[in-house]
Amino acid sequence: MPKKTPIFPGPLTTRGAVLAVLLSNADQTGAEPMRGRITLAAIVRALKRKYHWPIETDSFPSNDADGRATWATVYKLPPEAIARALKAGGQDWLKSRASSKGLAMRSDSEHDD
Repeated sequence: MPKKTPIFPGPLTTRGAVLAVLLSNADQTGAEPMRGRITLAAIVRALKRKYHWPIETDSFPSNDADGRATWATVYKLPPEAIARALKAGGQDWLKSRASSKGLAMRSDSEHDD
C-alpha cells in the first residue's frame, strides 16, 4: 500500500499545536491545558491515521511524582519526515500558525475592555 502524503491540520487546532512541536524537533517541556477530555495519545493517533504523519512512539517505565511506577511516552517525527514536510509547505504552515495565533490573541485581548 503506497504511503499517503501528510496533511497539515488547521493551524489553530490542538492537532496543529502538537504537530508544530513535532516539526520543531524539540522536546516539549509542558503543554497548555487541552480543552475537554482529549488526550495527547488521541491527538497523535489522529495525526497518524487521519493526517498520515509518520509519528514514532517510544514508551518506557518511569516514576510518577508521588513515586508510583508508570509509563512515559515520547512522540517524534523522523528527521527526514521533518525535512520533507518543511520543504512541502511546512514553513508556510508554521508561519500561518504564528500569524493566526497572534491575531487570535489580539482579538481576545480586544474583548477585555
